[in-house]
Amino acid sequence: MTDDAPELRASDADRERVAEVLRDALAEGRLDMTEFEERLDATYKARTYGELTPITRDLPAAGVTPPTVDMLKRPEQDGSWGRRIVGGEGSSTWAVAVMSGFQRKGRWTVPRRFNCFAFWGGGEIDLREANFADREVEINCIAIMGGMTVIVPPGVEVVVRGIGIMGGFDQGEEGVPGEPGAPRVIVTGFAFWGGVGVERKLTRAEKQRLREERRQGRLDRKASKRELAESYRDDIQDAHRRMLDGHRSLMHDRHEERRERRRRGED
Repeated sequence: MTDDAPELRASDADRERVAEVLRDALAEGRLDMTEFEERLDATYKARTYGELTPITRDLPAAGVTPPTVDMLKRPEQDGSWGRRIVGGEGSSTWAVAVMSGFQRKGRWTVPRRFNCFAFWGGGEIDLREANFADREVEINCIAIMGGMTVIVPPGVEVVVRGIGIMGGFDQGEEGVPGEPGAPRVIVTGFAFWGGVGVERKLTRAEKQRLREERRQGRLDRKASKRELAESYRDDIQDAHRRMLDGHRSLMHDRHEERRERRRRGED
Protein backbone atom coordinates (compact mmCIF):
# COMPACT_ATOMS: atom_id res chain seq x y z
CA MET A 1 0.00 0.00 0.00
CA THR A 2 1.43 3.36 -0.93
CA ASP A 3 2.01 6.21 1.52
CA ASP A 4 1.27 8.77 -1.18
CA ALA A 5 -1.85 10.90 -0.83
CA PRO A 6 -3.04 9.23 2.42
CA GLU A 7 -6.21 11.33 2.54
CA LEU A 8 -7.53 10.09 -0.80
CA ARG A 9 -10.70 8.06 -0.44
CA ALA A 10 -10.25 4.29 -0.85
CA SER A 11 -12.54 2.26 -3.10
CA ASP A 12 -14.14 -1.14 -2.49
CA ALA A 13 -11.53 -2.61 -4.85
CA ASP A 14 -8.71 -1.11 -2.70
CA ARG A 15 -10.19 -2.62 0.46
CA GLU A 16 -10.63 -5.96 -1.27
CA ARG A 17 -6.94 -6.04 -2.30
CA VAL A 18 -5.94 -5.55 1.34
CA ALA A 19 -8.41 -8.24 2.46
CA GLU A 20 -6.83 -10.72 0.02
CA VAL A 21 -3.39 -10.01 1.53
CA LEU A 22 -4.84 -10.69 4.99
CA ARG A 23 -6.38 -13.98 3.85
CA ASP A 24 -3.05 -15.07 2.36
CA ALA A 25 -1.29 -14.12 5.59
CA LEU A 26 -3.78 -16.16 7.62
CA ALA A 27 -3.30 -19.19 5.35
CA GLU A 28 0.51 -18.90 5.66
CA GLY A 29 0.41 -18.57 9.46
CA ARG A 30 1.57 -14.94 9.52
CA LEU A 31 -1.61 -13.96 11.38
CA ASP A 32 -3.67 -15.85 13.91
CA MET A 33 -7.47 -15.81 13.68
CA THR A 34 -7.89 -13.01 16.22
CA GLU A 35 -5.43 -10.74 14.40
CA PHE A 36 -6.99 -11.60 11.07
CA GLU A 37 -10.51 -10.74 12.25
CA GLU A 38 -9.35 -7.45 13.81
CA ARG A 39 -7.47 -6.38 10.68
CA LEU A 40 -10.24 -7.51 8.33
CA ASP A 41 -12.77 -5.49 10.31
CA ALA A 42 -10.47 -2.44 10.17
CA THR A 43 -10.04 -2.96 6.41
CA TYR A 44 -13.74 -2.82 5.63
CA LYS A 45 -14.19 0.19 7.92
CA ALA A 46 -11.31 2.12 6.33
CA ARG A 47 -12.28 5.12 4.24
CA THR A 48 -8.87 6.48 3.11
CA TYR A 49 -5.52 5.15 1.96
CA GLY A 50 -4.00 6.45 5.19
CA GLU A 51 -6.26 4.10 7.16
CA LEU A 52 -5.50 1.13 4.90
CA THR A 53 -1.70 1.52 4.82
CA PRO A 54 -0.85 0.31 8.38
CA ILE A 55 -2.99 -2.82 8.10
CA THR A 56 -0.53 -4.72 5.87
CA ARG A 57 2.67 -2.76 6.57
CA ASP A 58 4.29 -5.63 8.50
CA LEU A 59 3.05 -8.44 6.21
CA PRO A 60 4.92 -8.24 2.87
CA ALA A 61 7.60 -10.91 2.81
CA ALA A 62 8.51 -13.94 0.72
CA GLY A 63 5.43 -15.03 -1.14
CA VAL A 64 3.40 -11.96 -0.19
CA THR A 65 2.93 -9.01 -2.52
CA PRO A 66 1.35 -5.81 -1.20
CA PRO A 67 -1.66 -4.58 -3.17
CA THR A 68 -1.22 -1.83 -5.70
CA VAL A 69 -3.55 1.14 -5.41
CA ASP A 70 -4.60 2.88 -8.58
CA MET A 71 -3.99 6.58 -7.85
CA LEU A 72 -5.90 7.55 -11.01
CA LYS A 73 -9.11 6.30 -9.36
CA ARG A 74 -10.68 5.01 -12.54
CA PRO A 75 -14.43 4.45 -12.20
CA GLU A 76 -15.75 0.93 -11.78
CA GLN A 77 -17.47 -0.52 -14.83
CA ASP A 78 -21.22 -0.92 -14.70
CA GLY A 79 -22.16 -4.37 -13.42
CA SER A 80 -18.74 -5.00 -11.84
CA TRP A 81 -18.54 -6.67 -8.44
CA GLY A 82 -17.03 -3.52 -6.95
CA ARG A 83 -20.25 -1.64 -7.62
CA ARG A 84 -22.37 -4.40 -6.07
CA ILE A 85 -20.63 -4.45 -2.67
CA VAL A 86 -22.33 -1.36 -1.26
CA GLY A 87 -22.02 -1.62 2.53
CA GLY A 88 -24.84 -0.64 4.85
CA GLU A 89 -27.27 -2.82 6.76
CA GLY A 90 -29.11 -4.56 3.94
CA SER A 91 -32.64 -4.00 2.71
CA SER A 92 -33.98 -7.19 4.34
CA THR A 93 -32.49 -9.24 7.18
CA TRP A 94 -34.99 -12.08 7.68
CA ALA A 95 -37.82 -14.09 6.13
CA VAL A 96 -40.34 -16.59 7.53
CA ALA A 97 -42.62 -19.13 5.87
CA VAL A 98 -45.05 -21.15 8.01
CA MET A 99 -47.21 -23.35 5.79
CA SER A 100 -46.55 -20.76 3.10
CA GLY A 101 -43.64 -19.38 1.11
CA PHE A 102 -41.38 -16.38 0.73
CA GLN A 103 -39.11 -14.86 -1.92
CA ARG A 104 -36.24 -12.42 -1.87
CA LYS A 105 -35.28 -11.56 -5.43
CA GLY A 106 -34.53 -8.73 -7.81
CA ARG A 107 -32.69 -5.58 -6.73
CA TRP A 108 -32.17 -5.92 -2.99
CA THR A 109 -29.19 -5.60 -0.66
CA VAL A 110 -28.08 -8.77 1.10
CA PRO A 111 -27.06 -8.03 4.70
CA ARG A 112 -23.99 -9.48 6.34
CA ARG A 113 -26.29 -12.13 7.87
CA PHE A 114 -29.69 -13.06 6.47
CA ASN A 115 -31.85 -15.36 8.63
CA CYS A 116 -34.72 -17.38 7.19
CA PHE A 117 -37.10 -19.98 8.62
CA ALA A 118 -39.48 -22.37 6.87
CA PHE A 119 -41.94 -24.74 8.58
CA TRP A 120 -44.11 -26.78 6.23
CA GLY A 121 -43.28 -24.18 3.67
CA GLY A 122 -40.59 -23.00 1.31
CA GLY A 123 -38.51 -20.04 0.38
CA GLU A 124 -36.30 -18.70 -2.39
CA ILE A 125 -33.33 -16.38 -1.83
CA ASP A 126 -32.23 -15.11 -5.24
CA LEU A 127 -28.90 -13.24 -5.25
CA ARG A 128 -28.46 -12.90 -9.02
CA GLU A 129 -29.41 -9.23 -9.19
CA ALA A 130 -28.71 -8.36 -5.56
CA ASN A 131 -26.17 -5.98 -4.05
CA PHE A 132 -24.15 -7.04 -1.01
CA ALA A 133 -23.55 -5.25 2.27
CA ASP A 134 -20.14 -6.90 2.62
CA ARG A 135 -17.57 -8.95 0.75
CA GLU A 136 -18.71 -11.98 2.75
CA VAL A 137 -22.36 -12.64 3.62
CA GLU A 138 -24.06 -15.45 5.50
CA ILE A 139 -27.43 -17.00 4.62
CA ASN A 140 -28.67 -18.82 7.72
CA CYS A 141 -31.45 -21.28 6.83
CA ILE A 142 -33.66 -23.20 9.27
CA ALA A 143 -35.88 -25.65 7.37
CA ILE A 144 -38.30 -27.85 9.36
CA MET A 145 -40.30 -30.14 7.07
CA GLY A 146 -39.80 -27.52 4.42
CA GLY A 147 -37.27 -26.39 1.88
CA MET A 148 -35.33 -23.40 0.66
CA THR A 149 -33.30 -22.57 -2.41
CA VAL A 150 -30.40 -20.14 -2.56
CA ILE A 151 -29.71 -18.95 -6.12
CA VAL A 152 -26.33 -17.38 -6.82
CA PRO A 153 -24.92 -15.90 -10.03
CA PRO A 154 -21.80 -17.24 -11.78
CA GLY A 155 -18.59 -15.90 -10.29
CA VAL A 156 -19.71 -16.04 -6.64
CA GLU A 157 -17.91 -18.40 -4.27
CA VAL A 158 -20.22 -20.60 -2.19
CA VAL A 159 -19.41 -22.25 1.16
CA VAL A 160 -21.99 -24.63 2.70
CA ARG A 161 -21.83 -25.28 6.45
CA GLY A 162 -25.39 -26.38 7.26
CA ILE A 163 -26.36 -29.49 9.20
CA GLY A 164 -29.11 -31.86 8.06
CA ILE A 165 -31.03 -34.49 10.06
CA MET A 166 -33.25 -36.55 7.80
CA GLY A 167 -32.63 -33.68 5.46
CA GLY A 168 -29.66 -32.01 3.89
CA PHE A 169 -27.79 -29.08 2.42
CA ASP A 170 -26.81 -29.13 -1.24
CA GLN A 171 -23.03 -28.87 -1.57
CA GLY A 172 -22.85 -29.22 -5.34
CA GLU A 173 -21.74 -25.61 -5.88
CA GLU A 174 -18.94 -25.69 -3.31
CA GLY A 175 -15.38 -25.59 -4.56
CA VAL A 176 -16.10 -23.37 -7.57
CA PRO A 177 -13.55 -20.52 -7.44
CA GLY A 178 -14.97 -17.03 -7.24
CA GLU A 179 -14.10 -14.23 -9.61
CA PRO A 180 -11.73 -11.47 -8.38
CA GLY A 181 -13.69 -9.02 -6.26
CA ALA A 182 -16.82 -11.20 -6.12
CA PRO A 183 -18.54 -11.79 -2.78
CA ARG A 184 -18.40 -15.04 -0.83
CA VAL A 185 -21.75 -16.55 0.21
CA ILE A 186 -21.76 -18.82 3.26
CA VAL A 187 -24.86 -21.00 3.64
CA THR A 188 -25.40 -22.18 7.23
CA GLY A 189 -28.27 -23.47 9.32
CA PHE A 190 -30.22 -26.61 10.13
CA ALA A 191 -32.57 -28.84 8.14
CA PHE A 192 -34.89 -31.42 9.74
CA TRP A 193 -37.03 -33.41 7.32
CA GLY A 194 -36.25 -30.68 4.88
CA GLY A 195 -33.59 -29.43 2.55
CA VAL A 196 -31.66 -26.38 1.46
CA GLY A 197 -30.58 -26.26 -2.18
CA VAL A 198 -27.97 -24.07 -3.82
CA GLU A 199 -28.25 -23.30 -7.53
CA ARG A 200 -26.03 -21.27 -9.83
CA LYS A 201 -27.99 -19.50 -12.56
CA LEU A 202 -27.63 -16.63 -14.97
CA THR A 203 -29.91 -13.62 -14.66
CA ARG A 204 -32.73 -13.24 -17.16
CA ALA A 205 -30.88 -10.31 -18.72
CA GLU A 206 -27.72 -12.39 -19.10
CA LYS A 207 -29.67 -15.30 -20.59
CA GLN A 208 -31.29 -12.89 -23.04
CA ARG A 209 -27.88 -11.45 -23.92
CA LEU A 210 -26.46 -14.93 -24.57
CA ARG A 211 -29.51 -15.88 -26.66
CA GLU A 212 -29.09 -12.70 -28.67
CA GLU A 213 -25.38 -13.44 -29.16
CA ARG A 214 -26.19 -16.96 -30.37
CA ARG A 215 -28.91 -15.63 -32.66
CA GLN A 216 -26.57 -13.00 -34.05
CA GLY A 217 -23.90 -15.66 -34.49
CA ARG A 218 -26.30 -17.80 -36.52
CA LEU A 219 -27.24 -14.78 -38.65
CA ASP A 220 -23.57 -13.95 -39.18
CA ARG A 221 -22.81 -17.55 -40.21
CA LYS A 222 -25.75 -17.53 -42.64
CA ALA A 223 -24.62 -14.20 -44.06
CA SER A 224 -21.07 -15.54 -44.40
CA LYS A 225 -22.31 -18.66 -46.23
CA ARG A 226 -24.47 -16.52 -48.49
CA GLU A 227 -21.56 -14.23 -49.29
CA LEU A 228 -19.34 -17.25 -49.96
CA ALA A 229 -21.98 -18.77 -52.27
CA GLU A 230 -22.42 -15.46 -54.09
CA SER A 231 -18.66 -15.09 -54.43
CA TYR A 232 -18.37 -18.65 -55.78
CA ARG A 233 -21.22 -18.01 -58.24
CA ASP A 234 -19.57 -14.78 -59.38
CA ASP A 235 -16.26 -16.60 -59.84
CA ILE A 236 -17.98 -19.30 -61.93
CA GLN A 237 -19.78 -16.71 -64.04
CA ASP A 238 -16.57 -14.74 -64.50
CA ALA A 239 -14.70 -17.89 -65.56
CA HIS A 240 -17.51 -18.74 -67.97
CA ARG A 241 -17.39 -15.25 -69.48
CA ARG A 242 -13.62 -15.49 -69.88
CA MET A 243 -14.00 -18.89 -71.58
CA LEU A 244 -16.61 -17.51 -73.99
CA ASP A 245 -14.47 -14.46 -74.73
CA GLY A 246 -11.51 -16.70 -75.39
CA HIS A 247 -13.59 -18.91 -77.69
CA ARG A 248 -14.89 -15.88 -79.64
CA SER A 249 -11.36 -14.52 -79.95
CA LEU A 250 -10.10 -17.87 -81.21
CA MET A 251 -12.92 -18.14 -83.78
CA HIS A 252 -12.28 -14.58 -84.89
CA ASP A 253 -8.58 -15.30 -85.37
CA ARG A 254 -9.34 -18.44 -87.41
CA HIS A 255 -11.87 -16.54 -89.53
CA GLU A 256 -9.29 -13.86 -90.21
CA GLU A 257 -6.73 -16.51 -91.13
CA ARG A 258 -9.10 -18.08 -93.66
CA ARG A 259 -9.91 -14.68 -95.17
CA GLU A 260 -6.20 -13.95 -95.42
CA ARG A 261 -5.54 -17.27 -97.17
CA ARG A 262 -8.42 -16.70 -99.62
CA ARG A 263 -7.17 -13.21 -100.34
CA ARG A 264 -3.68 -14.48 -101.11
CA GLY A 265 -5.09 -17.20 -103.37
CA GLU A 266 -7.02 -14.59 -105.34
CA ASP A 267 -3.87 -12.56 -105.75
